[in-house]
Amino acid sequence: MHDIPVGVLVGALIFLILVSAFFSASEIALVTLNRYRLRTLAKSGHRGARLAQTLLERPDRLLGIILLGNNFANIAASSIATILAIQLYGDRGVAIAAGVLTFVVLVFAEVAPKTLAALHPEAMAYPAAHILRPLLILLYPLVWFTNLLANGLLRLFGVSVRKKSSHEITADELQALVREANILIPESHQDMLLAVLDLEKVTVDDVMVPRGEIEGVDIDADWDDIVETLGTSRYTRLPVYKGNLDNIVGLIHLRKILHLLHTGNLNRESFGQLMLEPFFVPQGTPISTALLNFRANKRRIALVVDEYGDILGLVTLEEILEEIVGDFTTSGTSLVAEIQPQDDGSYLIQGNVTLRELNRQLDWDLPISGPKTVNGLITEYLQDLPEPGTSIMLGSYQVDVIRTRGTSVQVARIRKMLSVTPGIEGEH
Repeated sequence: MHDIPVGVLVGALIFLILVSAFFSASEIALVTLNRYRLRTLAKSGHRGARLAQTLLERPDRLLGIILLGNNFANIAASSIATILAIQLYGDRGVAIAAGVLTFVVLVFAEVAPKTLAALHPEAMAYPAAHILRPLLILLYPLVWFTNLLANGLLRLFGVSVRKKSSHEITADELQALVREANILIPESHQDMLLAVLDLEKVTVDDVMVPRGEIEGVDIDADWDDIVETLGTSRYTRLPVYKGNLDNIVGLIHLRKILHLLHTGNLNRESFGQLMLEPFFVPQGTPISTALLNFRANKRRIALVVDEYGDILGLVTLEEILEEIVGDFTTSGTSLVAEIQPQDDGSYLIQGNVTLRELNRQLDWDLPISGPKTVNGLITEYLQDLPEPGTSIMLGSYQVDVIRTRGTSVQVARIRKMLSVTPGIEGEH
């Protein structure tokens, strides 16, 4: 060994360091691959992706071949470096070789290649898979024996190497992926995807028309009043009740009675024959479930009831779809009138505006886990009906009550502040 030329030893040493760098980079590149992109590329026929996916199915074997190759290269490099140092510096060269080789391996065979692989995993993983797969087949007996000993040790601690780690992601993690898609997905499409992922968190209580705003037909009313209501209603579907909303007897589709109404053949008897059975959903029902129920029952409108069977509100298919795609029709009340921006950066907001709509329109983060409307948020916080002029701080939002009517806040001024201390500032 001492007769080997210095040039040959230096060349072998450089080659072994490069081999060590290859195995180090391959390990990080394969481990940090995006599993979902890998799966997509593999299905599309990408050979490197298919090989990488096969290797990753048994991580114990993959790590076995990588560590075998890496350790062999490092140990061989250490031996050659020692021989080279002794030839050049005698016995004291052993210490020199240990120090220099440690630095060289750390920088050129570990840190640099692993950092590069972490930054560009696909560029390194797929070419590496073409080498690692045949190498694994060639050295399989040695890898198998090594894994047998290592896996046996793991089993002593109750670890099963055949149990694949789960790559399933939660809804929150999927939402984060959608948000990070940036230019890959248009912003409007991102909003729709996020809305779909958020459907389980949104209930019919969040999107329903509250009881006080439901427009319906009282079957006990004078027939002329019923005809006038049918002729002037801005909705195509109306609930029909007897006496009050808690006694719903059916639903009427105005298009079905339009011809009879214009020909004068509409009467109580024909009106009753055209009524549909009412459709109810319990309060708290996720809108994803409500949407499935609408489809299964071929309905577009449902009445929301509480545990006692009392009517709380009305939800339509249109309102559910708007949770996904945003506003796409002109509702009965214009949001422009309900949310009016002011010169000082505040907004004059109707008390019946929902907090979800505010958050969506103004990119705010008002709490939506409790009350659903501006009026409900203010009255719950104060535990009382405020007088006009009351000013409170709700988190980072200054809320001034402008006008009240009966038992509710009709108009409030809301301004988002940069830095505040929560609490009631008092009346003025």
